[in-house]
Amino acid sequence: MSISRSSTVPSAFVGWIRVRRINELMPGLALSGLLAVGAIKLGNFAWLQSHGMSALTVAIVLGVVVGNTVFVRMAGQCGSGVGFTKQTLLRLGIILYGFRLTFQDVAQVGLAGVVVDALVLASTFTLALVVGIRIFRLERNTALLIGAGSAICGAAAVMATEPVVRGRAEQVTVAVSTVVVFGTLAIVLYPLLYRLNLQWQFLPTSPSAFGMYAGSTIHEVAQVVAAGRAINQEAANTAVIAKMVRVMMLAPFLVLLSAAPRLLGCDAGASAAKGKPVGKLTLPWFAFAFIAVVAFNSLGLLPKAASTVALDIDTVLLTMAMAALGLTTHVSAIRSAGLKPLLLASLLFAWLICGGALINRIVAAALA
Repeated sequence: MSISRSSTVPSAFVGWIRVRRINELMPGLALSGLLAVGAIKLGNFAWLQSHGMSALTVAIVLGVVVGNTVFVRMAGQCGSGVGFTKQTLLRLGIILYGFRLTFQDVAQVGLAGVVVDALVLASTFTLALVVGIRIFRLERNTALLIGAGSAICGAAAVMATEPVVRGRAEQVTVAVSTVVVFGTLAIVLYPLLYRLNLQWQFLPTSPSAFGMYAGSTIHEVAQVVAAGRAINQEAANTAVIAKMVRVMMLAPFLVLLSAAPRLLGCDAGASAAKGKPVGKLTLPWFAFAFIAVVAFNSLGLLPKAASTVALDIDTVLLTMAMAALGLTTHVSAIRSAGLKPLLLASLLFAWLICGGALINRIVAAALA
């Protein structure tokens, strides 16, 4: 009898701890979920879609509005769940994002597409580091996050990079904001550039060639779709494929970033605070899981219906994470960041347009 009782008490205690933990998380999860549902519904509006405004960008706006008003009085009750959403659910969302990609996408753009995407990514991120840190004297994490968002895939890249560099909420929000501003501007600008290129012929004049250029240089997937469709369907198809290959480079980028903390100094403060040696390698496990999901998706074993469900869940998780990020962002902190982040993002945008065109031209000529 005593044995039964002694074995039951620890189990009951563990169960109580789990129930208490769930109860602590539920208010924040519910709030993040409510904002996510609202953002997804708003994101379905034709006007927002035509301007490349996805549910992710709408969610962070809603989160910032609520976070700087009513959430102040709810933070004590919802803080745990919001933090869990911003960290754990974000990682799960990044993993499920792999169901949007296959290795067959790489084959469709060929070697030229892979080389162009890699050069655009590397040059843009390097420029962000050099100019952002050495010239504008921005905090390293701010420059890193803005560089990641511009170089790879916008808000998703910023959110995926944050756990590696341990950026603050306001730094992430500033980076995402720059993606929204300049990515939206790209939707209007790139169709004009296409018509100018028909006259100047700096790039090959075919819609698919310009689609490659657009996909390798515009920030967000939604913005790529909007800009490509404003030209024609052929340009949009190539642009999306080129963009997907660029997105696929997110995982190796995160691994390389985590392997170079001493060089970049991105987690020196956090390591020192915890008594750990600066530069200790911390591999982002979710990046490897992301690659594994892409590999599995490439096999075509998952039924279409199941894939659709996985993508819907992924959209909800990422949107919840963006809403949670907005909830923990203070407008005063964004204001204190000043003009420099916007200047850095504008410089990177100019490089994506001009430098990206040059890279596309050189690679097309070299591999013709």
